[in-house]
Amino acid sequence: MGLGGAIATASLALLSGCGGGAKSAQPAADSASVVMIKSEVVRRQSVEQIREYTGSISPYSKNMIASQSAMRIDRILAEVGDHVAAGQLLVQMEETGYLQSKLQVENLRVDYERSKSLFETGGIARQQLDQLKTQLSVAEESLANLEKNTRLLSPITGVVTQRLFDNGDMTGGQPILQVQQLRPVKVLINVQEEFFSLVNTRMNADIKVDIYPDETFVGRVNLVYPTIDNMTHTFTTEITYANGNLKMRPGMFARVVLNFGSIDRVVAPDKAVIKQAGTDERFVYVVNADNTVSHRTVKLGQRLSNAYEILSGLDDGEKVVTAGISRLINGAAVQEVAGLAE
Repeated sequence: MGLGGAIATASLALLSGCGGGAKSAQPAADSASVVMIKSEVVRRQSVEQIREYTGSISPYSKNMIASQSAMRIDRILAEVGDHVAAGQLLVQMEETGYLQSKLQVENLRVDYERSKSLFETGGIARQQLDQLKTQLSVAEESLANLEKNTRLLSPITGVVTQRLFDNGDMTGGQPILQVQQLRPVKVLINVQEEFFSLVNTRMNADIKVDIYPDETFVGRVNLVYPTIDNMTHTFTTEITYANGNLKMRPGMFARVVLNFGSIDRVVAPDKAVIKQAGTDERFVYVVNADNTVSHRTVKLGQRLSNAYEILSGLDDGEKVVTAGISRLINGAAVQEVAGLAE
């Protein structure tokens, strides 16, 4: 064989070798497109519906002590921090107007009694007697109203929390004292609309405040507001606590825990749930029957140790990917590998 034949033979052998190498590499490329994963079957189970809400302690009721008329304060008989009873005199206003009105009523009463005797003997007509009776009734009503605005009583049993004037000051109807009822106290919380049918005034509620970290106070649902906010899809619920020891004070930050019983929910492992970048959405990869995966948005409920309660997006018995997630895209082919690292 000459030199030219040898070169041609070598070139042919080289080309044949390259062609065979390309064919043998093709299966390796197909294998690389299959993503190795681990998965777990999700199951429906009974989940205790415990929810925590936050709010501030408020007085059960709050009253501003004021006179409707412009008067001068004679004496303020209670100070900030004083415990007062319903009906207790708190402020004595100047009595000049009241005493004049009282004298007028007494004179009208004497005139009415005298006229009544005259009417019985035929000395005056019924119309005159009725006019005097009307004048007396109007004057008595005016006197009673003036007395309420001269002697200012506490409408509730509570604690004086503000004093806004001093003895001798002139007021034009502005509040002089503030009284708050601290037995009981209340907390207003906003509850999700899904629990609307479950909240009732027989429910207990656990209340915790930061100042007493080791104590739990048992309150009760006192009032359920009848409407649902169309923006937040929540409804207001009032929780009361007897507060016999006065440990809770208005303004304290409170955490309220309600137990709505148990509901059957799908539960998924937390490592299967991914947060959608740039949004608040969460999703999982569901393994299909043909060994591909589908991207599925889910709505989460409460965190359960190393799992999540799933409110929507998954059904009982479906398989979700728990390892190998970072290499997945929607529709990717997958293969289960038992020993795959998380």
